[in-house]
Amino acid sequence: MKKIAVFASGSGSNFQAIVDAIKEKKLNAEVSLLVCDKPGARVIERAEEAGVEYFTFFPKQYETKAEFETEILKRLRAKGIEFIVLAGYMRLIGGTLLADFEGRIVNIHPSLLPDFPGKDAIGQALEAQAGVSGVTVHYVDSGMDTGPVIAQKAVMIRKEDTIESLQQRIQQVEHELFPRVLEELFNQEKVGGVQS
Repeated sequence: MKKIAVFASGSGSNFQAIVDAIKEKKLNAEVSLLVCDKPGARVIERAEEAGVEYFTFFPKQYETKAEFETEILKRLRAKGIEFIVLAGYMRLIGGTLLADFEGRIVNIHPSLLPDFPGKDAIGQALEAQAGVSGVTVHYVDSGMDTGPVIAQKAVMIRKEDTIESLQQRIQQVEHELFPRVLEELFNQEKVGGVQS
């Protein structure tokens, strides 16, 4: 069973989908730690409800990213974390975490990368009048949503879509896709290496 840490900044709907998949025996993992950079975020309540330990921090209280990532790294090591899952974590991962967890950090993003990287991907897609958006699960590197793609699923954009309606359909896909892809990844690792 893979010991994972979930990093999140917001409501935590993907955190919840992962916790639920584990309960339903669809994902053979243990969420051993939640890391959150927004101490008032809804995801913390979800962690409390699920009995998951959490670490919250204010990035501005640290002089550098390396400083708070060193603090996070200590906690990851103390918990024996093997894999980091970014689920709505709105910060770029820096060199401190990448060095220790290279090839073992994945992110979920609400677009078909390389289209619409970064913040507000759903708003970007609507503004560009794109016909399709979707979901990408990818490995994390030092860039903004630039790591190798693991899986993607398209979501068609309707003429009448708002940010809210499109986000709702994209999140439905995320909640099904992310736990399934994580399970496949962890199984591949067992048999000798993840194919990216």
